[in-house]
Amino acid sequence: MTGWPQIWAPVVPNALVVADDDVLDLQERSHDLVIHAMSLHWASDPVGQLIQCRRALKPDGLFLCILLGGQTLHELRAVLAESETELTGGLSPRVAPMAEIRDLGALLQRAGFALPVADTDSLSVSYTDLFRLMAELRGMGEANALAARLRRPTRRGVFLDAAQRYAAAYATDGGRITATFELITLTGWAPDDSQPQPLRPGSAKARLADALGTEETELPKGN
Repeated sequence: MTGWPQIWAPVVPNALVVADDDVLDLQERSHDLVIHAMSLHWASDPVGQLIQCRRALKPDGLFLCILLGGQTLHELRAVLAESETELTGGLSPRVAPMAEIRDLGALLQRAGFALPVADTDSLSVSYTDLFRLMAELRGMGEANALAARLRRPTRRGVFLDAAQRYAAAYATDGGRITATFELITLTGWAPDDSQPQPLRPGSAKARLADALGTEETELPKGN
């Protein structure tokens, strides 16, 4: 699943490339691997997307997803909020909210995946200035698409002020600014009886203290 099929088609030439629509064009229990590539953070129903992917997998099939996480563009959010609040007395949504890693891990469980794992990596990219960063975001298709966004042009002074704040707070030694992109990777498996299963509580046959090579201390009564 991707909004950029021209990028992925040469990488996985034999794969079925599906548009990231609300209803995914997938057949149930028909794939060994499903990759959701850089689109889930735009989904209006992320849990629904995950459930559709899980249903499309054969038993013990693997789901891989990469998306932008909640720390993405935190520098840009901060300077735009400061500038707009100070110069206009108000604040309009400019960067779409993105999920935190702990929430995304929980979504995998809600969608019915087995052995869910969420991992994160932070990518720092430098630009000449705020305007170059915003131009690249537009080129990536990651511009502001929020329904509640400001519907009239923003005063140029807001962006000039934000550019100055950005340069003052987030500049490198070379005078460029840095922007953070948090990349979150999700993995999960379609349930299957062959997978490791958690033991029943109380069924352990070894003591944790023995494994750690330490003495077990009894808690005082009443604690």
